[in-house]
Amino acid sequence: MRVSANSMLPASSALPARDLSLARTPITARWYVGGDRVASVFLSALSATFPLGEKFFIDSVRRFRAELDADLGATVDAFVVQEALHTREHLAFNKLVAATGYETVKMTERTRAVLAPFRAMSPLRQLGLTMALEHLTAVFAHDVLTHEERVGAASAEIRALWRWHALEEIEHKAVAFDVFLAVTRDWKRRHRYAFRIRAMLEATRVLLAVVAKNMGDLFAQDDPQRRLPWRRASRYFLGRGGVLTCMAPGYMRWYRPGFHPNQIDDSELARRASLELPAATARAARLGE
Repeated sequence: MRVSANSMLPASSALPARDLSLARTPITARWYVGGDRVASVFLSALSATFPLGEKFFIDSVRRFRAELDADLGATVDAFVVQEALHTREHLAFNKLVAATGYETVKMTERTRAVLAPFRAMSPLRQLGLTMALEHLTAVFAHDVLTHEERVGAASAEIRALWRWHALEEIEHKAVAFDVFLAVTRDWKRRHRYAFRIRAMLEATRVLLAVVAKNMGDLFAQDDPQRRLPWRRASRYFLGRGGVLTCMAPGYMRWYRPGFHPNQIDDSELARRASLELPAATARAARLGE
């Protein structure tokens, strides 16, 4: 039986497949965000989680493809393409980071180890982790597109990579959530609510722990004799205008009963970001055309 999420999908829910070739120019300095050690290490630590993380998202959503109606199924197909392209580009970016002298294999294996227990869980639990992590990435994407300084001091290529990825995270932020609504259509609201709260608590714990450990690895490799800059990092994340400080309102929206990702309207932010993409390399052909 094919089911619909009866969700808040926008009228035109097709997701563009933008085949961008980014992150190919060698990085000449480890601290590529204008010499900012914390910002650069954070982006490198986060990017290290993406290839295996995106694969997990794809697998989690695609398992339910046969149960969905035509519209949501087509949106899932488009989601898979976008995530596959993100995987490819962040693999390329991660190689550039490694080429600066960082040992990055440990970070990849850390992500694999953290996801392994979830892969042994039920498909629905995996979908729950995916929809929660997709909300976290969408909230971070909103922050990247709102605050130019997050990547503004990096090269044009690195800025384009992160802003392109942010744009598409916003575009498909509701897909996993809508699949969840579709396959749990017979659940009581309180059961859905309890499930997604648990999923978000798990996702938050997992993501913060992995990224923090990755950052610690990279900080230690910069100079083993130097004090690790965790005080500076705390200001970067939790100070006035910090990354987590700015993400907090969007993050907390998840905990409201009746929440849906599209209640956060960042369509204008996404529209403006789409106009900035490198025209020479973007293929914005709609899937199926």
